[in-house]
Amino acid sequence: MKFLKKIGKVLFGSSKPKKVVRPKGKNPKKKTAKAARKKAARPIKKKGLKKSPSKKKSVKKKAPAKSRSGMVKAALAALPTAEVTHYFPHVNAAVLKIKTGEIRIGDELLFKGHTTDFKQKVVSMQIDHQPVMIAKKGDDFGVEVKSRVRAGDLVFKK
Repeated sequence: MKFLKKIGKVLFGSSKPKKVVRPKGKNPKKKTAKAARKKAARPIKKKGLKKSPSKKKSVKKKAPAKSRSGMVKAALAALPTAEVTHYFPHVNAAVLKIKTGEIRIGDELLFKGHTTDFKQKVVSMQIDHQPVMIAKKGDDFGVEVKSRVRAGDLVFKK
């Protein structure tokens, strides 16, 4: 649930609802008979004529494109890229399954779990005992790790 809240805050800003300020005095939604008569007596406007200046609705400004792309990158960084499915202690290697995106040689990975928390650069990868440069979504691949990892640990791309 924390992940979802964090992603929501990054993409859409604060999740707290804004406080609505209402004028004091009469209830603005309550219509009186006098107001109803005034509304009925208004002339019908023809097309093409300029409207008289009226109250403008406040429009929420969109974030510039540059900052939006940064927000998307930050949200994607909060999502796990892969998950550890197996660990081989005699060779210090882990099998990872990619959930989103891709992992390349040279990428920095953050391994995060109950007892695991370290960063490491990818030096070599293998799929079915064959060295590869890129692993894509859905691939299971082996990578050498510098510390012990456990099945279920999440892997984030940094």
